[in-house]
Amino acid sequence: MKLSEIKNILPTLDNVEFQLENGTFVPEHFHVTEVGVVTKHFIDCGGTIRNEQVVNFQLWNANDFEHRLKPTKLLNIIKLSEEKLGVEDAEIEVEYQSETIGKYDLDFNGKTFVLRNKTTACLAQDACGVPVQKQKANVGETQTSSCCPPNSGCC
Repeated sequence: MKLSEIKNILPTLDNVEFQLENGTFVPEHFHVTEVGVVTKHFIDCGGTIRNEQVVNFQLWNANDFEHRLKPTKLLNIIKLSEEKLGVEDAEIEVEYQSETIGKYDLDFNGKTFVLRNKTTACLAQDACGVPVQKQKANVGETQTSSCCPPNSGCC
């Protein structure tokens, strides 16, 4: 989700709720402790230099159980980050503490914001020799498009 999308969604909500992909809700007394820009300048295993930039939200649970972040407050935090930091419209990455600090993509299901699990991948598969994954056949399935008919003995 891009920053412009969350800015369009927030005015339509009564409450700001975040939920992990597994269905667990971030406790409702969370704080957004940071909104910023994270820039990653790196070289992939194929030798390509890359730059990535995301808008980063950091969620934190404190022991002030009566705290509730309202949509207008989050909008004001976003607007302040745009004014003071020059935050531009980019994809949002959310940091949230579970066993360790996790990084999540952000989605919206019509009611709550969903923290989608991020995964790693090779960006230069053609350059670093990652084999193409072959499709596995289920044992017991007959091959109907084979050049050898079943029980012919040619294979």
